Amino acid sequence: MSRADTVVVLDFETTGLSPNLGDRAIEIGAVRIEAGEVTGRFQELMNPGRRIDPFIESYTGISNAMLQEAEPCEAVMERFSEFIGDFNLVAHNASFDQRFLDAELGRIARRRSGNFVCSMLAARRVFQDAPNHKLGSLVSYAGIPVDGTFHRALYDSEMTVKIWLRMLDTIGDRHGIFDAPFALMQKLCKTPKRAVDKFLRKC
Repeated sequence: MSRADTVVVLDFETTGLSPNLGDRAIEIGAVRIEAGEVTGRFQELMNPGRRIDPFIESYTGISNAMLQEAEPCEAVMERFSEFIGDFNLVAHNASFDQRFLDAELGRIARRRSGNFVCSMLAARRVFQDAPNHKLGSLVSYAGIPVDGTFHRALYDSEMTVKIWLRMLDTIGDRHGIFDAPFALMQKLCKTPKRAVDKFLRKC
């Protein structure tokens, strides 16, 4: 059984919203957890081969000067592919990160073997009374101390790990489901919010 607390949690910073429109990754951050314990971290800037616009510099804190010193995306992604191995993957707003991961891996003729779960979709079902489900809002809602800057890839990954593990603990406390399978979280994300309690009672 593939466990939900044994995953790689990742986050990309990028030049824009869509790899289909030519946008590229400029930073990848990731945290590997096994049985709920951190066993590895990965963080690298990557040079997309062109300048980024002032909005992205301001939003991420990543400057063109920083990227000029970074290795090309392809070299970084070779190492990142080794880091994730065959682990399942978690990201906040995972459809965004999945598109960029698959696009950047495709450029080096690699593919991931793990599946994705979106921590934002899961949080909408587990923390239904949160004011909203943006990462920063969830961190505040859960009372998790903040000691870094959002919109940098590793820090966002670290915060997502804490939210993810808090959700798993909450499911355990409410429904007695400990050591939840990854497949359960995949199904949970597709369950209508009003049906979540019934779904988890049956598991």
